[in-house]
Amino acid sequence: MKGKTVWLILLAIIVLCAFLAPVVYDRIIKMLYPVAYEQTVLEHARRNELDPYLVLGLIKAESNFVCDAQSHKEAKGLMQLTDSTAEWVAGKMGMENFSVGQLSDPEVNISLGCWYLKHLLDSYDGDQTLALCAYNAGSGNVDKWLSDTRYSLDGETLDAIPFPETRNYVQNTEKYTKQYKKLYPSLFDKLGS
Repeated sequence: MKGKTVWLILLAIIVLCAFLAPVVYDRIIKMLYPVAYEQTVLEHARRNELDPYLVLGLIKAESNFVCDAQSHKEAKGLMQLTDSTAEWVAGKMGMENFSVGQLSDPEVNISLGCWYLKHLLDSYDGDQTLALCAYNAGSGNVDKWLSDTRYSLDGETLDAIPFPETRNYVQNTEKYTKQYKKLYPSLFDKLGS
């Protein structure tokens, strides 16, 4: 009788675990893929004709949603803009009284970052891979790679990304974008997208 009770208890635990596993898995995955500032992301993605999920993926890759993040290269904020890039973008956008101290403000950082990403997409005829490479490694590097047959046979697309950090960055940003679309398929519907 004791053995039968132990087996019933084990069976009940297994059934309970099987029932709870998807819920626990979903919660863990969503902890790994946080969402914040979604209204701001949607507003600036729309304004710049960007996929808001791409913006979320980029923010995850750049700062993991830490608004005062700072890289070893002095890039700052959610979308990790350097002071010089942020000042240039702010000038192009006509922002008056911009200071680099504002880069930790999510509204300002997302606004500048989305404009810059759109600028890069336009510069590379909508090629997301080239735009993400330029966001990470700079347009100068991307232009050099495109003119080097080791990395681009046609001068328009990259066959290889020579910087491992940039290669990983592009892969991660694209993976994160897909994961956000999968995990939060109606996120922007609720916000009026």
